Amino acid sequence: TTHYLFIVVVAVNSTLLTINAGDYIFYTDWAWTSFVVFSISQSTMLAVGAIYYMLFTGVPGTATYYATIMTIYTWVAKGAWFALGYPYDFIAVPVWIPSAMLLDLTYWATRRNKHAAILIGGTLIGLSLPMFNMINLLLVRDPLEVAFKYPRPTLPPYMTPIEPQVGKFYNSPVALGAGAGAVLTVPIAALGAKLNT
Repeated sequence: TTHYLFIVVVAVNSTLLTINAGDYIFYTDWAWTSFVVFSISQSTMLAVGAIYYMLFTGVPGTATYYATIMTIYTWVAKGAWFALGYPYDFIAVPVWIPSAMLLDLTYWATRRNKHAAILIGGTLIGLSLPMFNMINLLLVRDPLEVAFKYPRPTLPPYMTPIEPQVGKFYNSPVALGAGAGAVLTVPIAALGAKLNT
């Protein structure tokens, strides 16, 4: 019980920590322009935190538990923005849980092999999280209209929303985010696990 209560505290604080690495909630005015940075920071945060505490408890399912706490806490923040008068679609909650489930499945399928969890699970997180979040963003209604109508209060002038260029694969935020996330999460997760031993 103490282990899981500890994870609750850390998951809540790690949700706040991602503010320093990228938007921890997809604001519509930054959603498309900061997708690559978001994917790298979120993939890393989920891989490091989930792997560390999954190996800490040794129980498959801990990663999903960790991601669920982050999701609930972020939905609370979304509710706070909504209560301030912003539209429901002003922010989109990140999708962590499916990627965390893939990590748990890897840990369980490899009979709790921590190296496989780091290499295979970390790669799956880096590849899947950008895809799930892009699907999440595609469901936002009129993101550019919402971004211009309800700009973020702290948005500096140089971050004024610009209509994104679409249809060019080499400029695709999904491709860049997935590639960078997959490459970076494995060594960082390995470092976190090594510190745990």
